[in-house]
Amino acid sequence: MSTDAVSATMTAQRPLWLSLTWTVPFALLWTWLIIALPALPESGFPALGVRLMTHGLIALGLWLCLENTELAPAQRRATWLALMVPFTVWAAVTWTAAINGAFGAGASPLPLLPAAILLPVIVGAPVLLSSKRIGQLLDAMPTTWLIALQLYRIFGSQWLAYWLRGLLPGLWALPAGTGDALTGLLAVPAAMALATGTADGRKAGIFWNVFGLADLAVAITLGMIMSPGPLQLIIPDGPGMALDRFPNVLTPAFVVPCSILLHLLSLRQLRRRSETV
Repeated sequence: MSTDAVSATMTAQRPLWLSLTWTVPFALLWTWLIIALPALPESGFPALGVRLMTHGLIALGLWLCLENTELAPAQRRATWLALMVPFTVWAAVTWTAAINGAFGAGASPLPLLPAAILLPVIVGAPVLLSSKRIGQLLDAMPTTWLIALQLYRIFGSQWLAYWLRGLLPGLWALPAGTGDALTGLLAVPAAMALATGTADGRKAGIFWNVFGLADLAVAITLGMIMSPGPLQLIIPDGPGMALDRFPNVLTPAFVVPCSILLHLLSLRQLRRRSETV
């Protein structure tokens, strides 16, 4: 029995909404901690923990899926390294630049933060969406994995906490924080619906991906036109945008483009599965 078949059997035995009984309290707890303990997110430790956990899950999941392909052992190792080495270097360079304040307003005459958001997508998307080897990998991967992985988007509720503390303008924090939190909260129900193998489940997976991409598009657009710099069109009343310093800057500089690529991979995987049905 395949992994998707096992997941479908398990999903059929429990309502999808039950996953919210633990994800919603977790999101509320995280938001409360940000309000009650401001030093916690500013220390960078939560960001480090989430990034290391997600990085490890991607590395492990990639290796396990490669073992389910028909590739020779040497090809599996080469494929794993071809994906994980650039991904790790990208994460390390972005993290180092963030710690050194390279993305801060006025730190460079070049718009480094917009480049950090857009360039990985411009360079990575064509490769990930056209590579035959990536297609083989997606065929060996349960459709639920790429969706459930973005449970980390729950941590986006911290923008709502920053708004409540008067540190971010509501014009950006409300749509960005709410959209991120909803994307993370709905990741598990969407993955469970997809695991049923039904047409409605596939539609749920597609809708979740489109919603997550729309949330990121709104956050990126508002962030660019509200942040100090040559692209600023809106000067918010009250608090300004405070997303260009470590550790908050890691979200737009690394998490956002990474999330976009995961959405695109999931949509490609769902399209490939529909073509084989």
